[in-house]
Amino acid sequence: MKRIGNLFDKVFSIDNLLAAYEDARKGKRNKRACFEFERHLGARIMCLHKALLAGTYRPQPYHKFTVMEPKEREIYAPAFADVVVQHAIYRVIYPLFDRTFIATSFACRKGYGTHRASDYTQQAMRRCSGEEYFLQLDVRKFFYSIDRAVLQGQIERKIKDRRLVEVMMLFAEYEEPIGIPIGNLLSQIYALIYLNSLDHYVKRVLKIRQYVRYVDDFVLIGLTREQCLSCRLRIIEFLRNELRLELSKTTIQKIRRGINFVGYRTWRTCRVIRKYSLYKFRRRVRSSDLQAVISLLGHAKRTQSLRYMLNLIMEVNRALFLQVPQSLRSVHSLPAAAA
Repeated sequence: MKRIGNLFDKVFSIDNLLAAYEDARKGKRNKRACFEFERHLGARIMCLHKALLAGTYRPQPYHKFTVMEPKEREIYAPAFADVVVQHAIYRVIYPLFDRTFIATSFACRKGYGTHRASDYTQQAMRRCSGEEYFLQLDVRKFFYSIDRAVLQGQIERKIKDRRLVEVMMLFAEYEEPIGIPIGNLLSQIYALIYLNSLDHYVKRVLKIRQYVRYVDDFVLIGLTREQCLSCRLRIIEFLRNELRLELSKTTIQKIRRGINFVGYRTWRTCRVIRKYSLYKFRRRVRSSDLQAVISLLGHAKRTQSLRYMLNLIMEVNRALFLQVPQSLRSVHSLPAAAA
């Protein structure tokens, strides 16, 4: 892998910090922290610039809080100034690492969201008979198990600018001996970098043609049962020896049984959203939470669940239905009375 140097001055130039601020403020213009930073924008950018060049920059303490969906997680929210610094790093390093990722590594990549991951999964299933098997694996407590020394080594194999790597690793610091905080922008690309070697191992060494990964959940499609068992053992060994990770669960089933992946239950002929998402949708419809309803409809846009969800809105809250964008209402034809 070709290593790239002399990036520090480019990443933390005045121009790049200003562009990073514009990225960081998207969707946050009504937040007090963004407003306060913008009030003295020139001075704040110059202060960050000088601290970074002098080597005295340190991130501010995180604001910690817990979310319960889909499962309990502790989130570490950085200060707005630190978000700007992370965006400045991200703007430069993302293209460098993105070209090293395989085409079926999804999440936190531009144009590689859950819809595209689900589309690829269904296409891979259709290339197989329903009697072949899939192997689905999940890493145990992934973000909390990342070995920071291993991560730094992976970053240094691409970036030889020591000063930049040192600043990048400031955002991987965590209160435990291993793990990185959930909530940083850079934690997302760190997750991609960390499991990139697994992707190449599965494709190049195990020679699996149909493989898809979304963060720490990955599926090998179109195998015999014996191949599933063999691949599982070899992946366990690779994760333990190379990345210091363990698996949390394994699923080996025939493709005709369907794959539960990236929020969808997918078969070769159809796709639906998970039951829990439907449960949340009913609650949001009854509470007239338009933003959440539209978000869940967008999630279900290319599934057989959408018609049911639109009809549910009509039954429970007709006024809310009229506020749903026409692009979502017209995806599946509804009865004339509903339209």
